[in-house]
Amino acid sequence: MEVLNPRVRFAWTVGAVVTAGIVGVLAAVVSRFTLGPFATVGLAVAAGALALGLVFVVLRYRSWRFEVREDDLYLERGVLTRVNTVVPFVRVQHVDTQRGPVERALGLASVVVYTAGSRGADVSIPGLTPERADDLQEQLRRLAIESERETDAV
Repeated sequence: MEVLNPRVRFAWTVGAVVTAGIVGVLAAVVSRFTLGPFATVGLAVAAGALALGLVFVVLRYRSWRFEVREDDLYLERGVLTRVNTVVPFVRVQHVDTQRGPVERALGLASVVVYTAGSRGADVSIPGLTPERADDLQEQLRRLAIESERETDAV
């Protein structure tokens, strides 16, 4: 089983900091109109949200695993709800790599696997180096083509 690049924790931490800031500002605004000028309420809520976010980042990183197997892609992830996903290569429609601004700054990329069938069945593997993402994209593409040929031959 493969794990994600440790730098993905920093990308997720950025998200936790932004979320904590937004929650803190909202709490400060609400407390201003309900409790009076208590700026510490917003700060306390932001600090609590940040602490929870950082714990979530650590637990999320520890729970993320994936493996390219003979006939499918297997993913394990989730903090509160554990999710184990099996994506048969015969269901793979196409595979993309993505690099958002934070990922680019950290030298990371994600691989997105689009599948046939139900809506929302696409899976994303974050926290890969661009080289690993390109290799994984090519490997999954090749395995999906081979799987399609085997299905057509039957």
